[in-house]
Amino acid sequence: MKPIGVGIVGCGRISDLHELGYRDRENARILAVCDTNRKRARQQARNWGVERIYANYQDLLQDPEIDLVELLVPHHLHCPFTVQAAQSGKHVSVQKPMALNAAEADQMIEAAEKAGVILRVYENFVHYEPARKAKALIDAGEIGKPVMLRMHINTGTSPDGWKIPLSAWLWRFNEKKSGGGELVFDHGYHLFSIAYHLMGQARRVSAWIGRTPVAPGLFVDAPATIMMQFKEDRAYGVFDIAHTPDIVMNSKYYSDDDRVEVVGEKGNILINRYTTKTLDLPELMIYKDGKTRAIPVKRNTWADSFIDATHHLIDVLQKGGTPQLDGQAGKSVLQLTMAAQISAREGREVVPEMVL
Repeated sequence: MKPIGVGIVGCGRISDLHELGYRDRENARILAVCDTNRKRARQQARNWGVERIYANYQDLLQDPEIDLVELLVPHHLHCPFTVQAAQSGKHVSVQKPMALNAAEADQMIEAAEKAGVILRVYENFVHYEPARKAKALIDAGEIGKPVMLRMHINTGTSPDGWKIPLSAWLWRFNEKKSGGGELVFDHGYHLFSIAYHLMGQARRVSAWIGRTPVAPGLFVDAPATIMMQFKEDRAYGVFDIAHTPDIVMNSKYYSDDDRVEVVGEKGNILINRYTTKTLDLPELMIYKDGKTRAIPVKRNTWADSFIDATHHLIDVLQKGGTPQLDGQAGKSVLQLTMAAQISAREGREVVPEMVL
């Protein structure tokens, strides 16, 4: 079988983590990079040993050897770039959040279905080994019926983390380009994906979202508290977010502390880290029958979750099946994320499936 030809569209910092999943793979290769910043595109092409460099996305889409595009572009480009790729017969892996709204998500799904190509939302959190093992434990009934989900984010600072200039973030503060706030809508999509993965879609959502200044005239969407009632009987969730930049964290990447706890009728499961290490606890723990024990995890870095997310898609493309977060699932997570924003803005309870 011919190796999958891949085009990376957007050569910013996060592209380094996406490239890892294609290293030493015989069944998939990065053949081209594309970025309007030619210097950045040339640098990544040198780093990855890639010969083809495009500054124009349409030129990449005309390359007959490109089978799959990885879209690492600002959120407002997700829909038009996905539709154009599908119309060109390319499979699409689009960064989260999937789109600016559910109507755009519908356009993307329709374009992929009409063209007969795969559309998946690139979501590494659900491919993190502790999350996969937590899901397997829940499905095996190890903690009984899940009745409560607790999720947490707070920001920090790491001496070894990525140094991101404000200029690189400015588009994220423009809702016409970003679709929503940095912590609830953008980074929060990771945690909403986990909620959907572990508990299914929410029946209703209520949220309070504050604003914290980070620069003159610029605010992040925190602190925030989001409550969810899931469709499963007697299943609820709470998601809290805090902006705490003075907390020192141990991270090579973003300084975000992400933690998840699932409370079942017979026990608890805790996922204690994603991008950074804060609490000095094992990555995955279970409390059951009066005892707490660590669940062994081999692939415990954030980079591993990117590699495994990429390998998952390669397997789907070559062996068949459905991506972990296909278009419809990606839309459901988007509606859950948007429901929180609408609830906070309008002061009312919101049904995610009614979000347009």
